[in-house]
Amino acid sequence: MMDLKDLKDMVEDGDPAPQRRFRPFAGFRNNFLAGLVIVIPIAITIWLIWTFVGWIDSWVMPFVPGAYHPDALISRWFGDSEWFVRLFGEDFHVNVRGIGVVFFLIFTSLVGWVAKGVIGRSLMSWGERMVARVPIVRSLYNGVKQIAETIFAQQDSKFDKACLVEYPRKGIWAIAFISTTAKGEIDSSIEVDEPIISVFLPTTPNPTSGFLLFVPRHSVVELDMSVEDAAKLVISAGLVYPNGNDAKEAAESLAEADAPAGA
Repeated sequence: MMDLKDLKDMVEDGDPAPQRRFRPFAGFRNNFLAGLVIVIPIAITIWLIWTFVGWIDSWVMPFVPGAYHPDALISRWFGDSEWFVRLFGEDFHVNVRGIGVVFFLIFTSLVGWVAKGVIGRSLMSWGERMVARVPIVRSLYNGVKQIAETIFAQQDSKFDKACLVEYPRKGIWAIAFISTTAKGEIDSSIEVDEPIISVFLPTTPNPTSGFLLFVPRHSVVELDMSVEDAAKLVISAGLVYPNGNDAKEAAESLAEADAPAGA
């Protein structure tokens, strides 16, 4: 019989364990890739903010009086000081990004404050009546106004919840967002004995385009994940999954609910 000593001798007499290959750049590559994951999102975010602020400045600063530009203000306050000239020179110019954004915020807030008053509403009504008389300008203004009111209006005009709907055919599920309950002609034209819900089905990877669907209430499976998490799931093409059990459990619960009806 073979005992522990025999096993030990067999291990010692066997082939030695293979040596690991030395890869001098493997650790550097792994560290570099890990650093990219951290650096790239931060760099892109800073670049986008810097570019967006510069874009607003390029549009707003030409309308700001020259006396209020950073160069003029600095020259007015410190231009005659000997220490300033000795430190920065006589031909000192400064480009402060964000000044145009500050002026834009102040101007927009002032316009909004005036528009809330009686005089502002009267002026807005008069201006819209004038615009309504110009065919091309009228269509352009009304379209832009509807988009702005939809995006920036301080109302509960946002998606309520994320959901699952069967699209483009039964058995295939897609992420969608519940908009509201159908009303008016659409609700009366669909002859079903339950509420009709309008849902927006976004496309991947651009969620701003998609399809507006009107579906019966029982065909919508509400998810526990937030609208933001569902949007991340759509944009990432399924790579960023906040909680992977919700969709599966929701689909299984719907299948179990439909099973007795189909039998």
